[in-house]
Amino acid sequence: MKIEKSYTATDVHVAGEAFRIIKDVPFIHYQSLAQLDEQFFHAYADEIKLLLNEPRGFAGLNGCLVLPPFNREADAAVVFFNHEQTVPLHKAGAVAVITALLECGHLSRKESNEYTLETISGPIRLNAVMKDDEVVSVKLETKPSSVVQSNVPLNHNELQAHYALIQADHLYAIFNKKDVPFQLHMDDLADVQSWGQAVNEALASNESIQRIVLLDDSAIDTGRIKTVTFRRDNFIVRSPGFGTTAACYASLLSSGGISKEQPLENESIFNSLLTAQLANQRDSGVTFTFTSRGFITGMQTYLLDPTDPLAAGFLLK
Repeated sequence: MKIEKSYTATDVHVAGEAFRIIKDVPFIHYQSLAQLDEQFFHAYADEIKLLLNEPRGFAGLNGCLVLPPFNREADAAVVFFNHEQTVPLHKAGAVAVITALLECGHLSRKESNEYTLETISGPIRLNAVMKDDEVVSVKLETKPSSVVQSNVPLNHNELQAHYALIQADHLYAIFNKKDVPFQLHMDDLADVQSWGQAVNEALASNESIQRIVLLDDSAIDTGRIKTVTFRRDNFIVRSPGFGTTAACYASLLSSGGISKEQPLENESIFNSLLTAQLANQRDSGVTFTFTSRGFITGMQTYLLDPTDPLAAGFLLK
């Protein structure tokens, strides 16, 4: 085996969503986080393919490049990215990064439990509680979410349903499970996937919609919902989703399905959980406080052998 390049990474999952956190990439010149973001996909194209594509990664894997902060008030800076682009802000990614930095000793624990990460979209503040050298809870607040349109009809082939359009971190189309004959269980995964693909096809002309959500609010009286979220490429998001939960909470508040005082617990089809609480209600929308945690799943060294015929990897979606 010949070794041309090697990279170390820390893998973390947050409610089932996977993140690969890296710090050692080739040096390039930049004077700000914005400049790094502009150059990122050109300068690090090989690294992105190596670390996120199969056989080392998979279609749902997210990347986080951590570096020293430019802002003196921040504890670290981070660029979030996926297979296609950099992401201005990723809430679950922020939870993953602060968990890895604290548990691996790259950040010193603060008595206040308050930390700040510098991102392309500005600073994000987190409250991370440690117990016995483990991060057991991370809290953060979302940006405003708002209802764009309610009760939008969809009639396409055999699909007959209504949905709500909610603007959160993405524009979400939220459908109610009462309009489908199956359950949001792993046993019905094939039916869930077929439904998601059909809805994506039905909404193909509306490119502004970035996420499709199927919401089961049958247990809303207990403060619980269950959701499954589809990207527009039909990939199922592996967690309840901070954006999905915020969008569903905003929709339920608008329709009177939940009170302002009631926290909301969102369960994914994979049985992972996220908890949200209304933080503020403004003209621009509603904001929520989330409580979550990350789990380190591995620390690996990834190698590039120049004779490897799959050096650039591949993706199955």
